[in-house]
Amino acid sequence: MGRKVVLGVGNLLLRDEGVGIHVVKALAGHQFPPDVEVIDGATAGCDLLPLISGAERVVIVDALQGGEPPGAVYRLTPQDFEQEPQGVAVSLHDIRIMDVLKMLELMEGHLPPVVIVGVEPGKIEVGLELTPEVAASLPFVLELVIKEIGAC
Repeated sequence: MGRKVVLGVGNLLLRDEGVGIHVVKALAGHQFPPDVEVIDGATAGCDLLPLISGAERVVIVDALQGGEPPGAVYRLTPQDFEQEPQGVAVSLHDIRIMDVLKMLELMEGHLPPVVIVGVEPGKIEVGLELTPEVAASLPFVLELVIKEIGAC
C-alpha cells in the first residue's frame, strides 16, 4: 500500500488564511496508520511538489474563497476546477494549489486521487487566531479529512 498525505497549507500569521495549518496541528494527536503523513505545507508553493510526489492519495486543506459564509466547508477534486476562468484564484497563495497539482501531473504522468477540503475564510488580516465561524467548522473539517484519508 502506498503513502497517503494530508497537506495543510496557508499562512498562520493571517488568521483564517492559516486554517490548513490549524487543521494539521489539530491532527498531530490523531493515531494514523504508518502510511499516512500529515504535513504542514505553509505557503511553500512549488516546494510542495516533493512532499506529495509519489503519494497514493492526497488530501489538501486550505482556505478557499467560494462565496459562501465564513466557515463553510467545501469538498472538491481537481476536476472541479477544470472550467475555472483564467485569472481566478482558488487558493489565496501566490502559487495556486491547482498549479502545483498540474506540475505534479506533468512530472509523474498522472495525478493520484486528490481531495481538496476548503474552508471559507472570514478575515484575512494579521493575527494568529481563527475567526469564531472558521474555528467552529474545525471539528467537521477534521472528521472529513480523517474520512477522506482512509478512502481509496
